[in-house]
Amino acid sequence: MKGPVRAPVIAGSWYPGDPGVLRSEIEGFLRQAPAGKTPRKPSVIISPHAGYQYSGRVAAHAYRALEGFSYSTVVVISPSHRAYFPSVSVWAKGAFETPLGGIVINEGLCAKLLEASGIFTGNTRPHDAEHALEIQLPFLQTVLPPFALCPLIMGQQDPGLVRDLSRALLGAVEDPDDVLVVASTDLSHFHRARQAEAMDGEVVRLVGALDVETLGRKLSAGEVEACGGGPVLAALMYAQGLGRNEVKILKYAHSGHVTGDDSSVVGYLSAVVY
Repeated sequence: MKGPVRAPVIAGSWYPGDPGVLRSEIEGFLRQAPAGKTPRKPSVIISPHAGYQYSGRVAAHAYRALEGFSYSTVVVISPSHRAYFPSVSVWAKGAFETPLGGIVINEGLCAKLLEASGIFTGNTRPHDAEHALEIQLPFLQTVLPPFALCPLIMGQQDPGLVRDLSRALLGAVEDPDDVLVVASTDLSHFHRARQAEAMDGEVVRLVGALDVETLGRKLSAGEVEACGGGPVLAALMYAQGLGRNEVKILKYAHSGHVTGDDSSVVGYLSAVVY
């Protein structure tokens, strides 16, 4: 593989570092998830990004919906947890590696985005320690035939950046049926389970209704929470721009369902748009 290679940084901690163990764990999660078949090829999925111990079972519902399909390119949109910057960081050349192997970058698509709009930056430092993008990749490698990657990290999530990102994707993607967009997000953080379920239930309702305007307003006002709210909104707006207006909520759960501790939980959602 030519160009810079982004090595995995959370393998062995957030998910297994051994390829055999990793693949076996993911396949186990997928077997537990019901088939999420849709009448049309999915354009967008929403998937959580906690360690597999906590959110792998929820993520598997979204990835199970991709079984039997193939895409030349997957765009993963992640929030930034460790760096603040007023743009979208594109890792535009080379490859990403996981214990399951390398994924080449779709350099053409990444270059088009960088050239099309000033919201994008080729500074890749935000990718160095970010978990929310990497955590999606082994699932993608397990359920899909080989694909190229367009990895995007949003440094902030204001409405203007969300809108501009969705428009840039609509302008740059030449064959929407051959491109999947993954929005990486968790929901509310560190509330008691009952409060988390109420807040997250509103997010689930609004995503299911494809009510981007209300969801964006409530996220901005702090009435609901999603650390990847910007990626979710941008992905939903992209889907709307394609005329893909059907949403299937596949699974909601929170960390308390795994740990048994309902005093402080994190919410997780899987959904598919087609």
